[in-house]
This record gives sequence, structure tokens and C-alpha cells, in this order.
Amino acid sequence: MRETSPIDLLRQALPGLPPRLQAAGRYVAQHDFDAATRSMRDLAAAAGAPPATFTRLAQALGYTGWEALREALIEARRGAGGAPYSARARRNPGGDLPAAMLAADAEALARLDPAPVAAAARALHEAPRIWIAGFRSCRGVAQLLHYQLRLFRPDSVRLIGGAGPEDLDLGALRPGDAAVLISFAPYSRAIVLAARAAREGGCTTIALADRPHAAMAEGAAHLLRFDAATSPGFFPSLTGALALAQALAAACFALGGEASLVRLRETEARLAAIAAYTPEQDLPS
Repeated sequence: MRETSPIDLLRQALPGLPPRLQAAGRYVAQHDFDAATRSMRDLAAAAGAPPATFTRLAQALGYTGWEALREALIEARRGAGGAPYSARARRNPGGDLPAAMLAADAEALARLDPAPVAAAARALHEAPRIWIAGFRSCRGVAQLLHYQLRLFRPDSVRLIGGAGPEDLDLGALRPGDAAVLISFAPYSRAIVLAARAAREGGCTTIALADRPHAAMAEGAAHLLRFDAATSPGFFPSLTGALALAQALAAACFALGGEASLVRLRETEARLAAIAAYTPEQDLPS
């Protein structure tokens, strides 16, 4: 393992590189996450350079080729991002932490922009099928949105990876479908792959993300931003993501009008018929 990180090595080598390799090197240094997660061909297209330029750049830095440099970038990010939560815990303020967390969440909710939600809801309403992707800590947000949408669209909403391997769902994405992608930094490899599959599949993508330049939000038709970083707790806050997911489901329901209401009533009747809920009179006093 190299003692110097690949990005530091790159920065040190930049002055002595030819102009074309300098341009490619600066792009890698500024977009190290993309360099670690995208193919060389995709990265070259985004940088506006021939793919061979990145091979020559890697070799100029002492690597056998681009894949060797890419593996070093992945390893460097793994080391830097291996403790995203414990590092936050060391920065926690003293005093009344619960009160500080609730206050931070309230302020973050007040900053949410409702305008993009309406446009994204229309895209969901018009799509024949809706796919929802959220992994790791964002899985709960994805499951909530999936549940609420299925109450009035029971046959056209799917949770990616919910009933089998994720790759089978990603292979089923089709033009005209809508894909909702939920994540915050550090972004999981699974959500980046889902975003790429949605783009390549011709889906209308809706990203619930913490940053406009998030890798999983690239090319998204709609971006719903939430603040995950200002919570003083050890774990980034998902309150904004949950609020956006619920607002998105409610707005989609409203666009469906009477048809959505009919399907919701049918779902409720079915749940009642199978005794999904415990009658209040049966609860212990």
C-alpha cells in the first residue's frame, strides 16, 4: 500500500505533467468520487478527454494503468469514509443534546422547498411504473415512500431490492418509468449503480439528496434537497428526507383525484377484511 494517497501523489506530480495530463489530473483531483465509482469511459466523457489520457495519467503516476489508480482511489475513500458517524460523535456539543437535535431538525424542515415536490409528484403521477431506491440508512425512507404510494397505486410501485436481488430490478427499468433515488453523503455504491441504471434505462429520475452535486443525483430530472449534516447528533438527520417522501406521496395522491381515492378505499377495505388492525375495544385498558 502506498503511504502517500493517490490524490496527494497526483497533486505533487501535476506541475511536471504534460498539459493534457495536467487537465485530466485536475479533473480527477476535483472529482475523486466519480473517478472511484465511474468507468474510465464515462469519466473521460465527463472530462471531455480521450479515455487513453487517463491510462497515460495513471502510468505517469507510477500505476500499471487506470484500473490500478482507480483501485487506489477506492481504497483511499474507504479509509477516509470508514468512520463517518464516530467522527461526528466527537464533535457533539455538551448540554442538552436531544433539545439541540430537535431544534436543528425544526430549522432544517423550515428550509425545505415545496416547489420541486409538486413537479416531482407530477412525474410520478404520469409514470406507468415507479421504482424506489434507498439503501443502508436510507432504506427506511424508501420503504415508507413505497408503502404510502402502494396504498393507492398497488400494482405499479416497486422497491428496488425489496423482493429479490437488486440487479434483477435494475434490469427491469424501462423508458417512461420513474425512479426515486434517496441518499446522503457518504453515498453507497448501490445507490450510484441504481442511479446509473435508471439513466441508462431512460427513466425519469427524482433524487432526494443532501447536495446538488451528489453522484446519485447526476442527470436527475427533479432534485429534492434535504439537510442531513447540521444535526448535532452522531448520525446525520433523515428528518428532512422523511418529510419530503411524505409530501411527495401526498402530492401524488392529490393529482390522482377520484381514482386515487377509490383505490385507497379499496386498499383500506382489503386491510379491514383481513383484520390488519386491532380494534380499539380489544386493546388492554
